[in-house]
Amino acid sequence: MTTLSNKKVIIIGDRDGIPGPAIEECVKTVDGVEVVFSSTECFV
Repeated sequence: MTTLSNKKVIIIGDRDGIPGPAIEECVKTVDGVEVVFSSTECFV
């Protein structure tokens, strides 16, 4: 069991770092995780 099991997740990625969809694909491999929001932002 992981700390993300059966949780809802909000993902905010960074344009110059790791984008949101890449994090989302990794998080989806955990059973019971629901991604409720995923975005890639530019922090300047």
